[in-house]
Amino acid sequence: MVRREHEGSVLEAGQALRRGEVTSVELAERALAVADELGVYITRFPEHALASARRADREFAAGVDRGPLQGIPLGVKDLIAVAEAPTTAQSTVLDWGQGIDAAVTTRVKEAGGVIVGKTSTMEFGCGVPDRAKPFPIPRNPWDTERWAGGSSSGTASGIAAGMFFAGLGSDTAGSIRMPAAFCGVTGLMPTYGRVSGAGCVPLAHTLDRIGPLARTARDCAALLEVIAEVPFVAPEFTGDLTGLRVGVVREHHFPEDADPALAGVFDETLSLAEGLGATLIEVTLPYWKELTTAVLVTASCEALAHHRAELITRWPDFGVSARGIFAAGALVSGADYVQAQRVRQVVRQELARLFDDVDVIASPVASIGAPLLDDVADEAGQQNAEVFEKITTPYWNGVGNPVLAVPMGKTGDGLPLSLQLAGRLFDEATVLRAGDALQAAR
Repeated sequence: MVRREHEGSVLEAGQALRRGEVTSVELAERALAVADELGVYITRFPEHALASARRADREFAAGVDRGPLQGIPLGVKDLIAVAEAPTTAQSTVLDWGQGIDAAVTTRVKEAGGVIVGKTSTMEFGCGVPDRAKPFPIPRNPWDTERWAGGSSSGTASGIAAGMFFAGLGSDTAGSIRMPAAFCGVTGLMPTYGRVSGAGCVPLAHTLDRIGPLARTARDCAALLEVIAEVPFVAPEFTGDLTGLRVGVVREHHFPEDADPALAGVFDETLSLAEGLGATLIEVTLPYWKELTTAVLVTASCEALAHHRAELITRWPDFGVSARGIFAAGALVSGADYVQAQRVRQVVRQELARLFDDVDVIASPVASIGAPLLDDVADEAGQQNAEVFEKITTPYWNGVGNPVLAVPMGKTGDGLPLSLQLAGRLFDEATVLRAGDALQAAR
């Protein structure tokens, strides 16, 4: 169900708008006309979207240019407040925020973006789909029996299916990068603090980050320029990686039961980078197991702190997966939480030293393609450890570095596999430049 006729990028669509080859109203009408067979939307905004599109067309005609998002249809994850509808966080516990725009939503609207709807997620941005709840089950456009990934599920699936050109997601332990990987699109988790989280339902406040998903690294750069609270300027995209030092991570990322195509696809992508002028350096990520554990401890504790009152009074209204994750925080002591923060600080320092020797660090996002929906939960309705241990995203949430997920090839079954490029703090420009060069060279 990947819709080839909608493969144009944000920047390509913007050029067509400025040449007069298409109008924003036409783009919005096409986006709204696509049937939602994938569980992409929580709600659509046809009247608002068309009004925004007409405004963009009037401004183009008057010579007013607000930048690359002007007139472009976009989706927004339903953890992020958009004034036109309540924010549900895909939970019956929450009905919040109607009439309020999140900080990032305000920026998108001021830049002329056309928000066509709120996209599906996992409950409060964590866990697995819950068929018992009255919300869409996000499906993968490459195979509708497979998961779109969590938890910026609808945003990634909608981009891949041509329902909008780009969108916003959030990432606490992989929630931008995992769905981007499984749906074969591009997703950027910016540096912690680069983008304001005001108006976004929190999961774990020291881990959460809002970021863009799109078809290309260049599109992600264009969105980041708009939504960044700490100003960001897109780099010059030359396709030349001469002098770039790429740290190559293999340990913990290639289990025995990894997809058979993974190693070959990863090595081919690294060879492509080398051919563009990059130097490859084998590295090991410091304290892999310790930091991954620290992230999970932090997430469950901070989520419990946020939801504790509602868990006491409305336990049955939470989905099985979400309440299991939140309740796990009650099993962690205050000393454990403090120790997790100490681990995070130690690893930040170690990584800063590692980045003296490399400019970006490359690894797979996951060792498998998108799993079947029937496989993502165990018998108790919790995350299936056999699936989730093959997703290697949480590590980077613990340290704050920017990380880009870009498609790098396919499994033997034709499902997307994705490369993860991590950079120095506030150096999104380098990871975006590297991701763009690899995409342009394919």
